[in-house]
Amino acid sequence: MDFVTVIGFDDIIYNFRNQGLVALFTWVLMTFFYVIPYNLIVAHLGSTFSEEGGGITSWMRQTNGDTVGYFAGWFYWITELPYVVDVANSVIISAGWLLFGNGHIQSHVGNAWFGILSAVVFVAFIWLEHLFKNKSLEVMSTIGGIAMFGMTVLFVIMTFVGLSQGRPIATHPFNWHAFMPKHFFSLSFLSTFGLFVFAMNGAELAAPYTKNMKNPAKDFPKALKMIAIMTMFLTLFGTFSLGVYFNANDLPHDLKMNGNYYAFQLIGHQFGVGNLLLYIFTATQLMYDLAQLAILLDASTRIFLSDTNKKFLPRQLTKMNADGLPINGYWLTTAICGTIMALGGLLPRINDIFNWLLDLNGIVSPFATCFLFWAFMGARRHSDRFPTPDYTYIKSDKLGFLVGLWMFTVTFALAVLGFFPTDANARTFTLMLILNIAVPVGMIILGFTMPWLAKRQQNHGVAFGRTAWWVITAALAVGVVAAVAYGVFIRLLPHSGALAQWGLTVVLIAAGLALVAGVTKHGRLGVQA
Repeated sequence: MDFVTVIGFDDIIYNFRNQGLVALFTWVLMTFFYVIPYNLIVAHLGSTFSEEGGGITSWMRQTNGDTVGYFAGWFYWITELPYVVDVANSVIISAGWLLFGNGHIQSHVGNAWFGILSAVVFVAFIWLEHLFKNKSLEVMSTIGGIAMFGMTVLFVIMTFVGLSQGRPIATHPFNWHAFMPKHFFSLSFLSTFGLFVFAMNGAELAAPYTKNMKNPAKDFPKALKMIAIMTMFLTLFGTFSLGVYFNANDLPHDLKMNGNYYAFQLIGHQFGVGNLLLYIFTATQLMYDLAQLAILLDASTRIFLSDTNKKFLPRQLTKMNADGLPINGYWLTTAICGTIMALGGLLPRINDIFNWLLDLNGIVSPFATCFLFWAFMGARRHSDRFPTPDYTYIKSDKLGFLVGLWMFTVTFALAVLGFFPTDANARTFTLMLILNIAVPVGMIILGFTMPWLAKRQQNHGVAFGRTAWWVITAALAVGVVAAVAYGVFIRLLPHSGALAQWGLTVVLIAAGLALVAGVTKHGRLGVQA
């Protein structure tokens, strides 16, 4: 289950598109200075808190108190949602390859239908979540994980077989210097590292399930060590193989979205089996994405709601249905994912939407991972309160704390650098930068809003009166209309300039606010007794 959340062939593609052959150097660097300590830190915390059911929420709550535990759970949960949208998009792209045999999804499906179909995918998974019991998740993720690992290994093996038969290498030069960065400390290069963190993290998502293991304190660390080995193999040999089949100096602009399919199409044609390998891989990718989607939705919800102090949450979010599932939490998930997809619709092409979501994940995912290292530092500072009877990463508490501090600092810095769009053109750079800032800020505001709403409920019985809720709903509707309008303007009036496009949007917002003011002129905002 855990492997599915950590690494896949597409993760290797994303970073190869950003850095070319230099990605191999970065994978080696990140493996020894990040992947190994990261996985062993998760193993340490999983062993220490093996009986806890909330994963990182429980770890933060135990080591730093209820308030920090809430914010850790909230931000960890909400920062998974862009990834949920990204995986839902990948499901549609996989289906497009199965149906049409190519990556020209833009010619078959416009931005609006792409968003609608992606929404159908994740909403279906959200509202059918009760069907995915632990055993179903285990079976689906086992099949998907083994199939993806097997296909990647097959790609690597066939690459070396092809080289032994005289297969020409697409990248030139293909020597030692081609794998070394030319400008290591440049902003454009360092800003791509956040996507490496996004590609390699996620091991902690299995933590809520560790208590179901026969001996979690011993077996979970073993699993994490195995995942580190598998990650090293896939990233290093996978990047090398991509350099054989793709010219790293002239990569397709849609490589992030379609590169994994192009790779198996190329290798299938080389070995004379046509598109057979392409269709086998596409089916594997589809199963892998569905497994990811199921685990992300289930595990992140468990992390947020399983061990969060209820005083920080509005009553609606703590409501459980007959199956013990947080039904209103799924409504909130639907609303946030829908908002992210609507914002992505502002961009001109599906490929731009896909690239932006990856950039966004390269920002919010490292920020959320910072809580993991914060919890580890807390556990090492108070090792007398949090003993690890079966597995300890670094015997010295002082050295362990310093390693945790190093990981926290590096992760935070890479998340900040990730705000700089890595795969944007002159037309989309400014909008991507604005969205990269706006979405994380919105997540933070929403995170602070939840305890505020809960406090209002505790003090007044309800958070807002009926009139206030109507105003809030109307204001949100105005925002959606404005976003859609801007998306229309940027496509219908591509040469009108950003000032004119945003000006028209501001006019719409002003009109909407005037409407809201008219509706509420005789209403009374406040709290119902």
